[in-house]
Amino acid sequence: MKLAEVLPLILLTCTSLPAGAQTPPSAPDYSGMYSFQREGEFVQITVEDAGHVTGFVSRFGDSESDRGAFLDQFFKQGKLDGTKLTFTTDTVHGVWFDFKGTIERGPGKTPADEAYYVLKGTLTEYHTDANKAVTSKSHEVIFKSFPHET
Repeated sequence: MKLAEVLPLILLTCTSLPAGAQTPPSAPDYSGMYSFQREGEFVQITVEDAGHVTGFVSRFGDSESDRGAFLDQFFKQGKLDGTKLTFTTDTVHGVWFDFKGTIERGPGKTPADEAYYVLKGTLTEYHTDANKAVTSKSHEVIFKSFPHET
């Protein structure tokens, strides 16, 4: 093959290549620690493949038997669909939590700032008494992300 025959093929190949190697934007990593209801309490969230979410709530006990004790309640189930987050904790001392809401960008400027992400939604707290009766209390919450060290 002569150069005159090959040159058009080379030019065609070069012009069809992208100008710069571009990768699709990666999804935000929402994994991390977020505030919970009271000072010193937190939610740990780990976003895994296919929107599966694991984690736990670390909180102070409220009942007579565990008042002031630090309790960890692992997620029984958790899911992230886009920015929609849901999780339900295991029951510890007759109490469990259900969260339904979203993960959004907060006022923090960088991941090293508090509230770079926030969890906004409805938290429902369930209590089972000695007679196995269940009561629940729901309220709107905003949980702020803790600063990520970079």
